[in-house]
Amino acid sequence: MSVAGTYDTVVKSPMGDQKGTFTVVPGDDGNSFTGSMAGGMGSMDVEDGKIDGDTLTWKMNMTVPMPMELNCEATVNGDQLTGKVGAGAFGDMPLTGERQG
Repeated sequence: MSVAGTYDTVVKSPMGDQKGTFTVVPGDDGNSFTGSMAGGMGSMDVEDGKIDGDTLTWKMNMTVPMPMELNCEATVNGDQLTGKVGAGAFGDMPLTGERQG
């Protein structure tokens, strides 16, 4: 099953649950993807998105509430997405999501 789609996500952060919409657009090579994560603190573009089977890895540059590079990893199982968002000194924050539609 393709990892492509739009997911309703929740990141469990130190500031409480951050709800967002994560869009995955696989590249023509099937090994990369682009997209974005949009939520209450704005939108961040996916950078360096990679697809390895059902596993996605990517980076995002957060600007609010402070500038920070986020290192993300998630596994897609059916319509469910589970993973983590690495926020530097703040550690890993759990990420969950469900594909829309």
